[in-house]
Amino acid sequence: MTFSKHHHLDTKIIYPGQEAGIKKQIAYYRFKDKRIVFTNGCFDILHAGHVDYLARAADLGDLLVVGLNTDRSVSRIKGEGRPLNDQVARARVLAALSFVDLIILFDEDTPENLVGLISPDILVKGDDYKDKFIAGADHVISKGGQVITLSLLEGFSTSEIMRRIQRDATRPFKKK
Repeated sequence: MTFSKHHHLDTKIIYPGQEAGIKKQIAYYRFKDKRIVFTNGCFDILHAGHVDYLARAADLGDLLVVGLNTDRSVSRIKGEGRPLNDQVARARVLAALSFVDLIILFDEDTPENLVGLISPDILVKGDDYKDKFIAGADHVISKGGQVITLSLLEGFSTSEIMRRIQRDATRPFKKK
């Protein structure tokens, strides 16, 4: 039996309530002596800044695990009207990136419990978190891991893209 590429995307995604699947996947990678990198976010409108950040995070280890906020979590964090794309769509777009190995959806406001469950070797956040609390950092450090902040690609953010869309929505469309 052959599986489609479509099926492959779905095998990279773990939904809330599938914690046993998380433990099983992580145990397998630990057995294979893989260096696990973890990051998280909403990834509402995937853009070049996200792709650059995730690719560089993946370069830090053997396996990139992305914690993805559920729709409820995004709404609590970002406010009414967010997310623009639902959690299944956001997870599938991330799964299409070859350097993203596993996507785990979580319903809390921070991934602290998920970081504790995974115990990554490296916890990565953008440098916009450089002087802020990074959820799970204490756990990772206590297990001998590293917490790394990566510079973000300037000029790219979902909020800025949304502002430009709203601003330009009132302008007439011009063909180039």
